[in-house]
Amino acid sequence: MKGRIVDAAALRSDEEVRCDVCIVGSGAGGAVLAAGLVERGLDVVMLEEGGHHTKSEFDLQEAHAYPMLYQERGMRATADLAITILQGRSVGGSTTINWTTCFRTPDSIFDHWRSVHGVEGIDASSLAPHFDAVEERLSIHEWPLELANANNRVLLDGCRALGWDAAPLRRNVRGCANSGYCGMGCPVDGKQSMHVTYVPDALDRGLSLWVHARAERIEVSGAKVVAVHASPLDPKTDRPTGRRLVVRPKVLVSSAGAINGPALLLRSGLNDNGRVGKRTFLHPVVAMAAFFDRPVNAFYGAPQSVGSHHFADRGEGKIGFFLETPPVHPMLAATAFGGFGQAQHDFLARLPRLGVLIALSVDGLLPGDEGGTVSLRRDGRVRVDYPVSDALAESFRASCMAMARIQLAAGSREVCSLHPDPVVVRSEADLPLLEAAPYGPLRHSIFTAHQMGGCAMGADPERSVVDSSLRHHRIPNLFVVDGSVFPTSLGVNPSETIYALAHWARDRVAAAV
Repeated sequence: MKGRIVDAAALRSDEEVRCDVCIVGSGAGGAVLAAGLVERGLDVVMLEEGGHHTKSEFDLQEAHAYPMLYQERGMRATADLAITILQGRSVGGSTTINWTTCFRTPDSIFDHWRSVHGVEGIDASSLAPHFDAVEERLSIHEWPLELANANNRVLLDGCRALGWDAAPLRRNVRGCANSGYCGMGCPVDGKQSMHVTYVPDALDRGLSLWVHARAERIEVSGAKVVAVHASPLDPKTDRPTGRRLVVRPKVLVSSAGAINGPALLLRSGLNDNGRVGKRTFLHPVVAMAAFFDRPVNAFYGAPQSVGSHHFADRGEGKIGFFLETPPVHPMLAATAFGGFGQAQHDFLARLPRLGVLIALSVDGLLPGDEGGTVSLRRDGRVRVDYPVSDALAESFRASCMAMARIQLAAGSREVCSLHPDPVVVRSEADLPLLEAAPYGPLRHSIFTAHQMGGCAMGADPERSVVDSSLRHHRIPNLFVVDGSVFPTSLGVNPSETIYALAHWARDRVAAAV
């Protein structure tokens, strides 16, 4: 039976739907899960608050892509405005706008989850066939080094000159045009994101996909989910149309991500132990900009094709970090740069010769590192708080120093920090200036494109939200299948872990129907 895509914004009256499984969210977790459940003959309804957009709409324009494909039009941030949060909001979720980098979960993370958080049955061995399956479906393979753009070569060449580890990355692409515009939606469907892979797979077998349908509240009766209440949204204003959509499933799955998912549970009063929204992790990102005498043109070519985990484990008491590269398009670069007026004009005028490296801190592994918190504002909107600890600030400092050294070693004539008053480094003799600079919230640009935690899995119902089967500790027909279940961050890009975990969860969710 062929499925259907329904635009909830077009409803002219209230609607009530019954199904076996309702999945909230169409990203890395929800899409993979949906494809497996309909393959097993189950009636599945999926709710997506964003729209259904295809390659014909991906015109490579940042001014169009951010309002269309990102949460809060690309302006989502922590409550103190210190950390910019890049997160998807359309069919495919963040897979539609991510930069395609794929890693299997490090064994050390599985070991930490087991020993510290009591996670059982989820490890490299149990997930191996699921990693294999998603890698095959999504064409995950190492990107040829000869196709790496000049920005990625800076990372590779600089690390090699310093004797530091760096290697090509794996990407989920098939027929990639190497355009460099992954963050604006792939215009040739080369990126194997969910809206061109697992969502169509599920639609072919009967999925009902409702778009512009924001899940507002889960209704529970007698320790059992009986309904999820959703608001159809006007795509032009993002405001509720006034109609109501009620889905009555046998099993409900939250795959709404590590921010909207916890917010949904909080709006529903499902926080008995106070752990929903806690231990939210972001892989907080800092960056260094480098100018070269040669063209870099970091707005072209695969955004991430080289990475380095040389500093991922920095020893006891220190937060590690890993190094990658971002695309450097005008709007993203202008947002990252703290200057205004003539200073910003001069910065952007040199864009063709600009290369940027990013460092992602591995949060949540040190004792006492609780990360951030997702909560609700008085009007019900989501709020994200993320305190920057001394250990994290030290990680920022160390990573900026490392990035500057790499860029200098690769031939940069001028390296600049992203402080409001940039620290300029022209040789290693200037590095003490960078070391002495202030680090922390609102002292320099900080970003995140990896949101994890908030509905952590674990053995103890007083310290976690779901168990090791991803089932809610108190409500047996409620599952959480996305990156929010991670008890810590991963230390690698999280998309492939979510794909594999959702593939693994198929039988467990199906068995609960």
